[in-house]
Amino acid sequence: MDIRQGFVSGSRVYFIGIKGTGMAALAEFLHNRGVLVSGSDSPEVFYTDTILKELGIPYYEGFDAKHIGKGKNTPDLVVYSDAYSFTRNQEMAEAQRQEIPVCQYSEALGAYSELADSSGIAGVHGKTTLTAMTGTLMRAVNLPAQVLVGGAVSGFGYRSTLDNGDKYFIAETDEYRRHFLFFSPNRIVLTAIEPDHQDYYPDYNSIREGFLEYLWKLPPGGELIYCTDDPGAAEAAGIISWEKRNIKLIPYGFTAEGDWGIISRSCGLGYQRFKLRGLNEEFELRYPGKHSCLNAAAAIALTSSLIHKEYGGWNREKENQVKEALKGFTGARRRSEIIGEAGGILFMDDYGHTPAEVKTTTEGLKEFYGRRLILSFMSHTYTRTSALLNEFAASFESADLLVLHRIYGSAREVYTGQVTGMTLFEKTKALMGDRVFYCEEPENAADMLKEILRPGDLFITMGAGDNWRLGRKLFEKYSKEGSR
Repeated sequence: MDIRQGFVSGSRVYFIGIKGTGMAALAEFLHNRGVLVSGSDSPEVFYTDTILKELGIPYYEGFDAKHIGKGKNTPDLVVYSDAYSFTRNQEMAEAQRQEIPVCQYSEALGAYSELADSSGIAGVHGKTTLTAMTGTLMRAVNLPAQVLVGGAVSGFGYRSTLDNGDKYFIAETDEYRRHFLFFSPNRIVLTAIEPDHQDYYPDYNSIREGFLEYLWKLPPGGELIYCTDDPGAAEAAGIISWEKRNIKLIPYGFTAEGDWGIISRSCGLGYQRFKLRGLNEEFELRYPGKHSCLNAAAAIALTSSLIHKEYGGWNREKENQVKEALKGFTGARRRSEIIGEAGGILFMDDYGHTPAEVKTTTEGLKEFYGRRLILSFMSHTYTRTSALLNEFAASFESADLLVLHRIYGSAREVYTGQVTGMTLFEKTKALMGDRVFYCEEPENAADMLKEILRPGDLFITMGAGDNWRLGRKLFEKYSKEGSR
């Protein structure tokens, strides 16, 4: 079956794992097209529960083969989250038994990308913030675009979607298990290539080859917008330009030639400003980190491509619209997200889970806020921690004090090595000395941190694990104390 047949108004599509960020976003877009969407997920409450209920999309709490309808209620298509399998999910097995067309989320997203002029945001890190920024600019210059972000965006009403028309489609595209190969891009924005997902890509060459396969999907006349500051992205751009000479290379970054080279940057407490070679305006971000300027440059470059296609080029009004939109950008959930301030302490949370992300984010926070930085970090996956142990240990230098925890494992990996959270602690302690502590379970560190934290501090939880609970627990404690 052509998956796109299930996207026609009046067809029925059932989502297994509908509360996932990407799944709920795709369900919303199909619902807006007149597709009869329904689904199921675990009873656990997610932020997407509210969104699905607001849209009037029905879904079951829990999984049961009976949920897969029969007769006139039979779905035309079943889309399942990559977290589930036919052997462990009875709804998937029932759909297969009834010979209902079934596809995974990444396949459905790829099919959806064929319905519009699509751009894929790719790279080992930076995708979510960059996609959120791009959506913010799409709305500001009134481009008829749908945008799918891999996290909730405060400026989108804490949704992961922007629906400003369906002529253009912009989405995060995932390199894990080459999921992005289902996507059909007219443009690709490439932020970075470096070792990651070691359970699937054992070394740098293997992950680079995965990205090169994706770049090969660009059609004649397609555009590759890439970061010259990142060695992996620059290398891939060089290779693809030699192998596929009919695409347009658009560089951005502090080392980039051309319109999207960053030619100046200044930073003060609570703001940073930068200028691009190709535009007259000086842009301001009230969002931390030098890497955020790179994301902004990439978002402007992609926006420029669509502005030229839709309107024929820039004008002063468009520049001012972009300038004001960037100044008001407040980020996405778990991306330098401010939880709140209590007891004079600023509490934040961030999803950064690679050494490069930890290093650039903490450096940016120190520069932007000028506060003492207390960091709780929880490493995600044993294979990543083992492969990048030395890089992780050296990535925390901007933290004034650091608390490490157990490794947050993944069901997708089988690890037989010896690296644990304590291994990372010992390696880091050799570099940071008494500035690093270890507490196996994150929430058990609350009492210790109550003795350490003081007014004026910035406390941030980082990682793709569940130590975010620690930050919220501390914030609630300090908030209650302040209300007495």
